Amino acid sequence: MSEHSSRTSVHKRSDSTPRSVAALRWLAPLLTAACLLPTPALAQSGGAQAAAAQAGAAAPLVRGLPDFTELVEQVGPAVVNIRTTAKARTARSDNPADEEMQEFFRRFFGVPIPRQGPRQGPPGQGQSEEEAVPRGVGSGFIVSSDGFVMTNAHVVEGADEVTVRLTDKREFKARVVGADKRTDIAVLKLDATGLPAVRLGDVSRLKVGEWVIAIGSPFDLDNTVTAGIVSAKARDTGDLVPFIQTDVAINPGNSGGPLINLRGEVVGVNSQIYSRSGGYMGISFAIPIDEASRVADQLRTSGRVVRGRIGVQIGEVTKDVAESLGLGKAAGALVRSVEDGSPAGKAGLEAGDIVTRFDGKPVEKWNDLPRLVGKTAPGTKTTIQVFRRGSMRDLSVTVAELEAEAAARPASTEPAPAKPAAPATVSLLGLTVSDLSAKQREELKVKGGVRVDAVDGAGGRAGLREGDIILAVANTEITNLRQFEAVVGKLDKSKPVNLLFRRGEWAQYAVIRPGK
Repeated sequence: MSEHSSRTSVHKRSDSTPRSVAALRWLAPLLTAACLLPTPALAQSGGAQAAAAQAGAAAPLVRGLPDFTELVEQVGPAVVNIRTTAKARTARSDNPADEEMQEFFRRFFGVPIPRQGPRQGPPGQGQSEEEAVPRGVGSGFIVSSDGFVMTNAHVVEGADEVTVRLTDKREFKARVVGADKRTDIAVLKLDATGLPAVRLGDVSRLKVGEWVIAIGSPFDLDNTVTAGIVSAKARDTGDLVPFIQTDVAINPGNSGGPLINLRGEVVGVNSQIYSRSGGYMGISFAIPIDEASRVADQLRTSGRVVRGRIGVQIGEVTKDVAESLGLGKAAGALVRSVEDGSPAGKAGLEAGDIVTRFDGKPVEKWNDLPRLVGKTAPGTKTTIQVFRRGSMRDLSVTVAELEAEAAARPASTEPAPAKPAAPATVSLLGLTVSDLSAKQREELKVKGGVRVDAVDGAGGRAGLREGDIILAVANTEITNLRQFEAVVGKLDKSKPVNLLFRRGEWAQYAVIRPGK
């Protein structure tokens, strides 16, 4: 940054009282240090030299402040405003007074007067007609000079017509090439060439604390620039994508616009905000551009995104569970259920397994697994590492294709078990359990286990319920009641014990502390 621009920044900061106070607080230590210098040195320096010394000492305070003007001039022309409309059937009136009232509301309020529905009357009045109704406003950016535009899938979802407006006021009817709801990315095509395009950056080089800006159309205000810093990377919100978290102001209409670093490169696609009011509250999320580009390339090639699947339902591995299992640290993905006939089932995965690596890549958090599997091409044969009952093992799995729309699985109804003939009360764990009949095992599709008939004490505090099926205790697979009693009888009462149990279709772990 030039010296001139640095001084200008200081001048602007002094325009308002609160910022002037802040500036004086920064300068106070410098003034104090100056007062401590020997008097002869001050006398020899002279007025001009003292002023220069003070200016030189103050420079570092503003040297790091960025100037976004060149970035906006460089990237701004490639950022577009997106408007969508949907066709709706409305009542048409032949009454001139009604049409005048409609025009009044359009011109002064920006919206049509609410229609009351078709009125009964002579032929030609109250007829239904199809009308293009404004649906929403968003943002996007041009990724190639031949007219391909990237935006959010939710910006164009349900739209019958998409209009893209450039900063030079040119407008184009856009064709939706494809949209992917899972990552919230869509690609549009404009019938134009020689358009300004953005440069894509490297997300791996992005650092927390780095300055970034967003350009878009919040509240339909074109070409609005907001700035902030990267607050976090790989932020998990339960979605398929690990987001870039920033404190850049993002509001309705910013969706689909670019997140830009100081090199003028797009590093993310603004997609979500954390809000309790519907407006910006200081936290916003952007889709990393490498993830967005991977999806966009598939949309441009085939109009859809192909992902892999192995057929498991997974959950988080908590610290208590990891320690009780001997896993070491809370990492991996807990397999809660395995679909019949799925790649995971054919590979030998079982409920209760903890997936620690997939295709040689570590699974640090539970939602790393669906991302790794999703990126794998269907038909690929790879290795999956699992932690099962105290030891690691490698399984070979062939990845299948994830359906475009996952079919809803019917809710399972737990078969009513026959009344147990000989329940056993285990006071140490606070559980009353019984054997499963052959019919129950067949209906539940389990090889063994015992059923919880009553819960008290430590078992109740750990969250066990009547009807749960205990599959393993202390990393030991349970086949029947006798084995259960033998395993529990050898437990150390002073140490917590892990139980793998099934509730409905889902398997999970509980940690019971017998002494508490």
